[in-house]
Amino acid sequence: YGKNTIKFLRLHREGKKHFVKEVEVCAHLRLTSPQEYLEGNNSLVIPTDTIKNIVLVLAKKNGIPSLEEFAIDICNHFMTTFCQVAYVKAYVQEVPWQRLHEDGVPHIHSFICVPDGIRFCEAEQCRNGPLIVFAGIKDLKLMKTTQSGFEGFYKNEHTTLPERHDRILCGELFCKWSYGECKDFDFNCIWKKIRECILEAFAGPPDCGEYSPSYQKTVNCIQMLVLSRVSQVQVIEVVLNNTFYNVVDMKNLGLTNDKEVLVPVEAPYGSCACTLGRKKFFEA
Repeated sequence: YGKNTIKFLRLHREGKKHFVKEVEVCAHLRLTSPQEYLEGNNSLVIPTDTIKNIVLVLAKKNGIPSLEEFAIDICNHFMTTFCQVAYVKAYVQEVPWQRLHEDGVPHIHSFICVPDGIRFCEAEQCRNGPLIVFAGIKDLKLMKTTQSGFEGFYKNEHTTLPERHDRILCGELFCKWSYGECKDFDFNCIWKKIRECILEAFAGPPDCGEYSPSYQKTVNCIQMLVLSRVSQVQVIEVVLNNTFYNVVDMKNLGLTNDKEVLVPVEAPYGSCACTLGRKKFFEA
């Protein structure tokens, strides 16, 4: 049981310069006894309102240097404070506020919300067990207008999809990875590096791009690049929910349409997913 959707803004001031972190937290506990479920005995139950207040107090006392460190703080607090807690899980996601710039100059106290992907993390721990940390990015919408195709696929009497060697590749990406054993990591730096890998693998070089023969191959390229460059990542899951576009037929309007006006296919949509990890992790 636990408390979901604990939303708050943490404001940190350094002189005239302000820093903000707006987050949403879900904190769940499992107790050493299920007596509240089986017997109606609430003597071990930590009220969900108390859980919410603890999260707010930790944000006030410790700040939020990174989402991962804050999630770890939550886990550590419940494990060290309450002997009846057998398991704790903390999920934290961030509202994407970025500092506002005016003529290239960063503003000291103004911010803009930029929907370029939502950062999140999870930390979970069993009593006498290891602390496990996951992190990720979701709702990251990506598009490239060429250098994508889909050819040579299996066909039978139900196949109506034509082969394409030049199409728009567009989708909403979800990516989640595990760190394995957590050490003294710079979680903010690692997250930014992984995000850069995602964008690079999706788009290719800025002057020419890179051809994608399928959404599946693009998903794998993202995973392989992250694993090759970020040694702290042990397992990475990527889900790419596809958005397809159809060219509008403008012949009745007396116009030709050379893939310049298109409309999105709202539903149904495709989805590609894959989980990839290092061999030593799966052997363990």
